[in-house]
Amino acid sequence: MRISQRAESLPPYLFVEISRKIAERKAKGEDVVSFGIGDPDLPTPPHIIERLCKEAHVPANHRYPESEGLPELRKTIADWYLRRFGVTLDPDKEVAPLIGSKEGIAHIALCLLNPGDIALITDPGYPVYTIGTKLVGGTPYYLPISTNNNFLPYLDNIPAEILQKARVLWLNYPNNPTGASASPEFFASVVEFAKQHRLVVIHDAAYAALVFEGKPLSFLATPGAIDVGIELHSMSKSFNMTGWRLGFVAGNPLLVRAYADVKDNTDSGQFLAIQEACAYALDHPEITGAVAAKYSRRMDGLVAVLNRRGLTAKKPRGSFFLYVKSPRGAIGKDGRRVTFERAENFSQWLITEKLISTVPWDDAGAYVRFSVTFSANDIPDERRVLSEIDRRLGDAGFES
Repeated sequence: MRISQRAESLPPYLFVEISRKIAERKAKGEDVVSFGIGDPDLPTPPHIIERLCKEAHVPANHRYPESEGLPELRKTIADWYLRRFGVTLDPDKEVAPLIGSKEGIAHIALCLLNPGDIALITDPGYPVYTIGTKLVGGTPYYLPISTNNNFLPYLDNIPAEILQKARVLWLNYPNNPTGASASPEFFASVVEFAKQHRLVVIHDAAYAALVFEGKPLSFLATPGAIDVGIELHSMSKSFNMTGWRLGFVAGNPLLVRAYADVKDNTDSGQFLAIQEACAYALDHPEITGAVAAKYSRRMDGLVAVLNRRGLTAKKPRGSFFLYVKSPRGAIGKDGRRVTFERAENFSQWLITEKLISTVPWDDAGAYVRFSVTFSANDIPDERRVLSEIDRRLGDAGFES
């Protein structure tokens, strides 16, 4: 009964609900422009697919994989870390593959949390941090993030009685949903804080490689970070490989080993041909460079449109998320002014009145998240989509 009891207290998974709403509109023949789910719009590069096809014909790749992953893949991940972040890792002890970082988040909760333990989670944040915590009987404690501190948590404000029961601290930068980035100074303070309070830091770095300026930043590049934490990466965002379900965890060897032990008893690892294709992709960083350039270009266009139409938008330094404060009101189709008490109200109005899908967040202020993964085949098509958004919002009359 444990899982069913826990499940009764879990909210519907936010992105599934949004997908349903979009599907309902499209089923009616309506032209919805989706800025909702963060799912890359372009397919996986053909040469990665070709590598998968080649490896799928290798008989040895159809055996059971090991939870630790292919040695060749672990070596490639370590090489990628060194090139991308300047971080040296032991591929045999400090790296393991994931069946997508979402799977890793859930399994890591099993490794680290007992019933009654507290997980520190930034709010707003990716819902699976909370859901994974609740499914193992843990208790989330939310750390509000807002513009007051550049969407970084105030660690010094956590009560002592909470810290006594806290076991893990979840971080995610560049951040979903805010798009905010962390700094080396912030990560250094996190390492000191974790050592002081005997916390495990789990940095969800799904968007770390998608930066628009400067070099990407890894938590593990911080002195002492590998003593207290691990980092999760996803192939979905940086290589347009969402449906492949691929990612990896890196960092503290004891924590990586604990994760592998859980996987030994819960799944049989990812298909070996996919692991081979993953290693091939990581050896082609130009793919991620092109993806980041595309999102940067789209972000520039969307920011310009939203600001021109009365919303307040600022381009982040990375990710593909634009976090926009909900307006107080707008003008509806009937010419009457409507007010928005919550971001949820604004998001519903956008899809109902303008056929524009977004994700609402009311956790720490009223905001909606736009994802620049909207469907567009090329640069002219991107311009067409943005022009259409500009047209649809032309008579909105937003009140800040």
